[in-house]
Amino acid sequence: MSNLSSIQLLKKLVAFDTTSYKSNLELIMFIKNLLEPAGISITLNFNPEQTKANLLASIGPKDQAGILLSGHTDVVPVEGQAWSTEPFQALIKDDKIFGRGTADMKGFIACAIHAMLKAAQMPELAKPLHLCLSYDEEIGCIGVRGILGLLSELIIQPELCVIGEPTTMNIATGHKGKAVFKAICRGQEGHSALAPLYVNAIYCAQNVVEAITTTQKQIAEGPIVDMGYDVPYTTVHVGKIQGGKALNIVPNECVLDYEIRNVAEQNTESVQAKIFEYIEQSPYAKFVSFQEINQYPGLNTSTTIQAVKFLQNLLDPATELQKISFGTEGGLFHQQLNSAVLVCGPGSIQVAHKPDEYIEISQMQQCDAFFERLLNHIKR
Repeated sequence: MSNLSSIQLLKKLVAFDTTSYKSNLELIMFIKNLLEPAGISITLNFNPEQTKANLLASIGPKDQAGILLSGHTDVVPVEGQAWSTEPFQALIKDDKIFGRGTADMKGFIACAIHAMLKAAQMPELAKPLHLCLSYDEEIGCIGVRGILGLLSELIIQPELCVIGEPTTMNIATGHKGKAVFKAICRGQEGHSALAPLYVNAIYCAQNVVEAITTTQKQIAEGPIVDMGYDVPYTTVHVGKIQGGKALNIVPNECVLDYEIRNVAEQNTESVQAKIFEYIEQSPYAKFVSFQEINQYPGLNTSTTIQAVKFLQNLLDPATELQKISFGTEGGLFHQQLNSAVLVCGPGSIQVAHKPDEYIEISQMQQCDAFFERLLNHIKR
């Protein structure tokens, strides 16, 4: 199986249903059994329940910095989506490969596995090549934290990390950070005929929404902007509200979920402080508590560093530099390793998470060619 093309590998990877709420172990063991016989070192890192695993594959000298490739194995659900093809059975049609995860991001993983197997056939490498595959990226960059601990434990310090999220093989130097919170509003239950005598938790939640929308307006009109993004400032968004049991009962609880997506120059703590300041001025302040659900840092790699020029030369010196609106594990890699981190991978984010997700075959070919040039660079 070691002579499979990247497209053949992708078809096999798509067949594993690695939706975030399911185990990814079958896929991980498939990759392990593919790479290990080729002489590639494999280390697995499991979640506490032993139902999911990260994979670290390494080849080449251990005393050099080298290149690290990173991808996530989980995909988003297909339930409730109107697919015209079988989502976990890759279909090649009109020079595209259809299937869940083809763009986000099993296309990159297939090309990276293909490159690792090619590297194993080379007589000697001047620099090591590492491949990190994580679990549960789609639900808060959960698994990657275990991989980062593993890299630290093994003293692996790459000179460049390439996060293979879909950028149509352009180079992304940055993305916003993200923090997710719950606001829990407690009221006093009572008969709605006596509603003014009780504290309505939904009205309390309304006050939190007002605090968030007011904060968003202040940020949008403020001086902190990054014109590299479609929305050039930090955003605050309420996405879910749950409260109330029946119309004739004053609700005693209302919970809302909101997120902050921050540009590099503005941290989430300062945004939260603005929200808290507004709420503290209201009579509902003592009825609200907040809980952080998860967070990951943004990425803001300088466009002038050598790693950018290196990657451009491997692709095309005219390759576009951009910032992306979606988040990746890249900020965590930079935070932990202090390495240069860039996002570059095949496929388009425009078709990710949608029914009939696909990747163009030309994108796979472009990624294969990129890895071919990378291998030529790191061989002795």
